[in-house]
Amino acid sequence: MLTLTSKDNPQIKNVIKLQKSARFRRQSGLFVAEGLRVCEDAMRSGAEIDTLFLTQAALDKNSAICEKLCACAEKVFLLSPALFAHISDTQTPQGVLGVIKTLDKSALFDTIKNGGKFLALDNVQDPNNLGTILRSAEAFGVSGVVMSADCCDVLNPKVVRGSMGAVFRLPICISDDLALWLREHPQLMTYAAVVDSAAQKVTDITFTEPCAVVIGNEGNGIRPETVQACRHRITIPMNGKAESLNASVAAAILIWEMVK
Repeated sequence: MLTLTSKDNPQIKNVIKLQKSARFRRQSGLFVAEGLRVCEDAMRSGAEIDTLFLTQAALDKNSAICEKLCACAEKVFLLSPALFAHISDTQTPQGVLGVIKTLDKSALFDTIKNGGKFLALDNVQDPNNLGTILRSAEAFGVSGVVMSADCCDVLNPKVVRGSMGAVFRLPICISDDLALWLREHPQLMTYAAVVDSAAQKVTDITFTEPCAVVIGNEGNGIRPETVQACRHRITIPMNGKAESLNASVAAAILIWEMVK
């Protein structure tokens, strides 16, 4: 285990760039997982840890888990609290940060041929919403998630942290054309979640496999071409004066109704 002391060290510059740039994450095949629980989830899910950064305080407090993480990591560096804060994306750093090799999930969507209940996301932009949606999807047993290519980067540090490890375990597919993807899977019964009192109430629907529910952008909803690619339009009935729900809240309700 080596000790780093300078902000100008290439390892430090690299992790900061990974925190900020989706393009660099794609090019390097690496992403950041910060926090003891998230790094532990990565390890237990079989993800490869390229680099591990620790503070002495974190090592002393969580020695058993940190030793296992160190054993799995290709490189391990010890940082001062100040230097760790420099690379951290959180207000109260735990002193544990891993640089993870991008996951290969190319084969995971073979399950769609045999049924399942899927979630599709159309241009969801907020990383906090996306992380929470993925966490809910895994918690309730969704078979997989399809995301349009213009959604927030699934390996954004806030998404990884907010998903509480779901990004490591949940089958996720990125589609360049979500409407086309839906049409190319006619075996799926597809539902577009819209804010429209004329749409079917989600509480009146019995979801049978295989199916997919589409959730749209936080401000604009689902794109018209994606709605048209779906067989049904559904809505969450609301009695209050609010016109709509937060995307992650709406997703949790729709997921629950889909899988119950």
